[in-house]
Amino acid sequence: MLSVEKVDLHYGAAQALRRVSLTAEPGRITCVLGRNGVGKTSLLRAVMGQQAISAGTISWEGAALGRIAPHERARRGMALVPQGREIFPLLTVRENLETGFAPLARPERFVPSEVFDLFPVLRDMLRRRGGDLSGGQQQQLAIGRALVTRPRFLALDEPTEGIQPSIIKDIGRALSWLRGRGDMAILLVEQYLDFARELADSFVVLERGEVAASGPASDLDAPEVRRLLTV
Repeated sequence: MLSVEKVDLHYGAAQALRRVSLTAEPGRITCVLGRNGVGKTSLLRAVMGQQAISAGTISWEGAALGRIAPHERARRGMALVPQGREIFPLLTVRENLETGFAPLARPERFVPSEVFDLFPVLRDMLRRRGGDLSGGQQQQLAIGRALVTRPRFLALDEPTEGIQPSIIKDIGRALSWLRGRGDMAILLVEQYLDFARELADSFVVLERGEVAASGPASDLDAPEVRRLLTV
């Protein structure tokens, strides 16, 4: 389980997170919701070790992560699908997937069949450059690259942003399948409420860097939650 307890995060004098707490458990999807600029991406940066926290603790599988570097977190089974996808446009699809080999022992350096089962388009485009793919295909590639690392914790930063509806459905089906395996904790940052409602087991809403609401997915339609998400 991932545990975030009373975490503060600063960028210089500016405080981005204030006493944020949440958990992500195997076989469940925890959604982080909120308007732009409320600290959602900062939370993922803290979890993945890309930004040092100012206070609080982040633990994974019972061990506090402290200042462990991002690449060491990857070796411990943590993976991130970043906002904007951040694939390598001049590398082929195959080469982009193979960048996920970095934290793996040599016997595990192959692309799992489930990547192509979940996203068949990637198998058909292995020789195409990443930059030639559509935005939706690049998002599938970014998720596939994360899955190559064999994660037990998967964080996704707004995977539906700018994506066509048909691929949003494909991504939703993939996340549902991964949850159903029961061995992966998923933390999903999302602004698309309908997508979150379909997938979430529990949720947290951030407002000005603080947890303003949280609970089971059944509470997502509460008036207070909708107010917090209204632009």
